Amino acid sequence: MAAFDHTENEPRATRRIPLALRIKRLLPRSLYGRTLLIIVVPTLITLAAATFVFFDRHWYTVTNRLCYAVAGDIAVSLELIQKSSNPESMAAIVRLASDKMDLFINFAPGTTLPTHAKESLNPLRNILRSALNDRLSYPFQIDMRHAPETIAIMVGAPEGVYTVVLPQRRVYTPTTEVFIVWMVGSSILLSAIALMFMRNQIRPIRRLADAAEAIGKGHDVPDFKIEGASEVRQAATALLVMRDRLRRQITQRTTMLAGVSHDLRTPLTRMRLQLALMAHDDATRELMDDVAEMETMLAAYLAFARGEEAEPAQPVLLAELLNEVVNNARRQNPNVTLIAPPDVTITLRRQAMKRCLTNLVGNALRYGKKAAVEATLGDHLLTVTVDDDGPGIAIERREDMFRPFTRLEESRNATTGGVGLGLTIARDIARFHGGDVVLEESPMGGLRARVWLPV
Repeated sequence: MAAFDHTENEPRATRRIPLALRIKRLLPRSLYGRTLLIIVVPTLITLAAATFVFFDRHWYTVTNRLCYAVAGDIAVSLELIQKSSNPESMAAIVRLASDKMDLFINFAPGTTLPTHAKESLNPLRNILRSALNDRLSYPFQIDMRHAPETIAIMVGAPEGVYTVVLPQRRVYTPTTEVFIVWMVGSSILLSAIALMFMRNQIRPIRRLADAAEAIGKGHDVPDFKIEGASEVRQAATALLVMRDRLRRQITQRTTMLAGVSHDLRTPLTRMRLQLALMAHDDATRELMDDVAEMETMLAAYLAFARGEEAEPAQPVLLAELLNEVVNNARRQNPNVTLIAPPDVTITLRRQAMKRCLTNLVGNALRYGKKAAVEATLGDHLLTVTVDDDGPGIAIERREDMFRPFTRLEESRNATTGGVGLGLTIARDIARFHGGDVVLEESPMGGLRARVWLPV
């Protein structure tokens, strides 16, 4: 039985999770929306509670007292009329009730109450009925729709029907509408003022978030006005300092690598010229190959140095860029396929992204016989996958391959294993655009390089 109870309760627990997730999805995501919710919801709860307390305490108490007072006046007036000895005294009582108590009494002798009275759902009617039950000894009916702003009460006495018409203000206090209008109006006014001030406080946070996102995507963010609360000012100042530090680091790295590569090109060029003048034997050819390998490495270093250069971002047709990369790769190996959406335009650094994808496709063809490139556009996310049928890379070594000068082939031969900067440059470029490059297992049996970029 215990096991049965456990399995019986298990689905209930699992059903609570989707409900919580659905409620969470309904909540606003932006700071302004959540702030609006924080202000409006307590205001509505307070308004509802105040209205409930008003109706439960003030309105019901006041209305109950007014109804009992009216019921007493009606009972006294009818009793005096019934005890009057002549028509003159009866008329005097009716005039007195009309002048002093706003009760307009009409008597129809020999009549009875109608069997089917018009009922209406009205809390005021219920309170008045309860008061009349306590004060009158005869059956009665209440007509709330007798005339505008009036109430008609028909009392069935043995001698006939007394119809008492009274203004609605005698049993109803107008403070109800005044209270509701005041509460709703003041709540709306205070909420509007609070939201206006809150929008001014959120504007610097939005500006700071946009600047941080632009820096994450590699855009050049100009100086902006620092304003808002002290915490927001502190964060904005730290962001601008970080931007300047990144600029200096990128400039220093680019200058250093470009300078070293440029200085090494001069002796290499001299060596190539001297080797060209020498006899073409096996030793000379080996030296020429070494010089060519060193020039290839220097070109890779320069590309690494230019990985984050200030190339302006521009709208690029995705299919055109991928076709250019794949067509260049097919010159060496025609076994490269491409699947890409035809009419998708994204904003990026064209040459840098071309270098990133060229490195990934080149790695795929270096270690495999076939490669497949596919681009998909999701919810604000572009994904480009490069698959190959090569040997792949062990899971524990995949992240290490992004380190500079790390190669899968350990012979240090640039022809077979590359220089060791291809994946490093690709990841740098992707991260400079606010995305990343990850290595996964490919359905083709080899390695998959997946590039994702925010769009």
